[in-house]
Amino acid sequence: MTQQRTTSSSNEGSVALACEETFAPLPELSDAEVMERNRARLGYRAAKRAFDIAFSAVVLAALMVPGLVLALAISLDSPGGPVFRQERVGRGGRPMRIFKFRSMRADAHEHPERYLDEAQLAAWRREQKVEGDPRVTRLGRFIRKTSIDEFPQFVNVLMGDMSVVGPRPVTEAETHEFGEHRDLALSVRPGVTGLWQVTERNEVTWENGDRQRIELEYVRRCCLRMDAGIVVGTLGAMARKTGR
Repeated sequence: MTQQRTTSSSNEGSVALACEETFAPLPELSDAEVMERNRARLGYRAAKRAFDIAFSAVVLAALMVPGLVLALAISLDSPGGPVFRQERVGRGGRPMRIFKFRSMRADAHEHPERYLDEAQLAAWRREQKVEGDPRVTRLGRFIRKTSIDEFPQFVNVLMGDMSVVGPRPVTEAETHEFGEHRDLALSVRPGVTGLWQVTERNEVTWENGDRQRIELEYVRRCCLRMDAGIVVGTLGAMARKTGR
């Protein structure tokens, strides 16, 4: 575990430091200045959006048939529809609905008390994840480990609600975990993958502050080189099956 943490921290550092020559040191810029600078970077924003559209279209086209097979398998594995939809907060605080392949029992979010004990419920309400979550289905364990459950979010990318790379989509309640940096965190599109995916994604929490730190680090330092590094790192994370 220690070796994995060291490797993950090294990955985060190498990806983030790739853009140090582009950005001034973080303490020199206020949140308002970072947001203004990011808005003014028209070339980066145009290139990022072009990549989002092209990459998502290719992924969805390539995975259309396998996706239909997986959807059927999910429906056969446990009662309920194959696609999970949930409210999240997008760029600028606008509400949106994200799509994922369902990896839990159909009523897992509406009635978590049916499956979780008090300690697990407390962890779920705080972090939206539980170690050894009993609500996850047999097939769900596999698609989570390989991050296949995230693939329908490429539809969100084509709709313009998300980007391929960005902070993790959050609920309204979770946005307040950023405190005074809430507006900064919501100033960019959330991503299908992000800096959290190529670091210790299973270890970071709101409670210890690592989740906030990693998400804000991306917003402050985002650039094409960082985005490319995150995409490559995500493919490695999927191959290693590090999801939960």
